Amino acid sequence: IEVGNKKYLIDAGLMDISRQYPSGTLDGIFLTHFHPDHVQGLFHLRWGIGQSVPVYCPPDKKGCADLFKYSGMLDFQAQRKFESFTLDFLRITPLPLIHSKVTFGYQFEYQNQCIVYLTDTKGLPPETQSILEASSIDLLVIDTSFPMDIENSGHNNLSETLQIHQQLKPKRTVLTHIGHDLDVWLTQHSDNLPESVIAGHDNFTVYPY
Repeated sequence: IEVGNKKYLIDAGLMDISRQYPSGTLDGIFLTHFHPDHVQGLFHLRWGIGQSVPVYCPPDKKGCADLFKYSGMLDFQAQRKFESFTLDFLRITPLPLIHSKVTFGYQFEYQNQCIVYLTDTKGLPPETQSILEASSIDLLVIDTSFPMDIENSGHNNLSETLQIHQQLKPKRTVLTHIGHDLDVWLTQHSDNLPESVIAGHDNFTVYPY
C-alpha cells in the first residue's frame, strides 16, 4: 500500500522481498498472522543490511519458528485489536478475524478514503462486522479461497464473501487468497460476479477511488 512517498507491505509470503524492495524502500510491514505462507519471506529479509523495518502484527507470542528469537533487522510491534494508530497521516485499525491462529485484518484510512484488508478469515466476528458496517468503505480486499459449494473452517467461500460484500456495502471488493478450485471456477463463471466485485491476481494494481 502506497501513501504519498511511503510504501508498506501487507503480509510477507513472497520469498524475494529483499530483491523487490531494496534497503530503505519499505517503511513497514503489516502482518495479518504468523502462518508460514504469510511470513516466509521474512526469514530472508531479517538478515538484510540497512535500517530496521517495523513489522506491525497481532499479539501472537509463538510467532512462526524462530522469527522472534532471531529477528535481525525486523522490529516486531504487536498491536491491540480495535486500537487505532497513525503512521504519516495513515490511520490504521487492527480488526480481529476468525482463523486458526491469532489474525488481524486492517482498516486503512487516509484523506477520507478507506481500504479494508481481511485475510485469512471465515466470516467476521460480530464486533468487527459492526465497525465495518458503520464505515464508508472504498475498497474491500477479502479472503475468498473456495467456490460457493466448498466448505472450510478457516477461509471464506465465494458465497460467504458475496454475503459480506452485501452487508458492508463497499464501493468495490477484490477477492484474494484465491485457491485452485476457485481459480478454475472463475475462468468459467467470472461474468457471474457483481460488477463491483473483482478477482485479484498477480501484479494487479488497484486504487481506492
